[in-house]
Amino acid sequence: MTERDHIQVREEQANRYASREDFHAIFSEHLNELYQLSFLLTRDRAKAERCLVGGIEDCVTGNRVFREWARSWAKRTIVQNAIRELKPRPSHSNSPLLGPSFPGTDQLSSGPGGHFAMEAVLGLDDFERFVFVMSVFEHYSEHDCSLLLGCSAREVREARSRALQELMRSSHVESFAEPPVHEQTK
Repeated sequence: MTERDHIQVREEQANRYASREDFHAIFSEHLNELYQLSFLLTRDRAKAERCLVGGIEDCVTGNRVFREWARSWAKRTIVQNAIRELKPRPSHSNSPLLGPSFPGTDQLSSGPGGHFAMEAVLGLDDFERFVFVMSVFEHYSEHDCSLLLGCSAREVREARSRALQELMRSSHVESFAEPPVHEQTK
């Protein structure tokens, strides 16, 4: 192989990896989606912003990843920053359930397919919320969730089950909270 061939091979390999510009583009183009992920995990605007900014920094200064994986990697860095920020644990929650209203949730979508009310997801205990968002919204495997959260796959399954039960319970309550509409007959 000639010197020129070596240079061409190195350039082709370099082009397979995401660059700083690629990550800046991802965070620009998908800012709302990435902020929503951060906010769902942290349930706090300031923490969500810190996790998002930390995600950008981690992506541009961290390990090299293939360009096709860059968007997934950006999400993963946000998840990791949120885990460091809140340290959710299976045995207990780091914060109590919040009241019925969360500022700013009207600007966020209710997740894939709109099946769960945003306020209900934000009302979950920290660990259950992390597991739910990671496994249901982001499609992380039980194994990946357990590695990132530092717990067993069984604890992940149990937390996801508790989260789904709580979400079903809250949606059931919401559906009965509205008065029935009666049609007038002639």
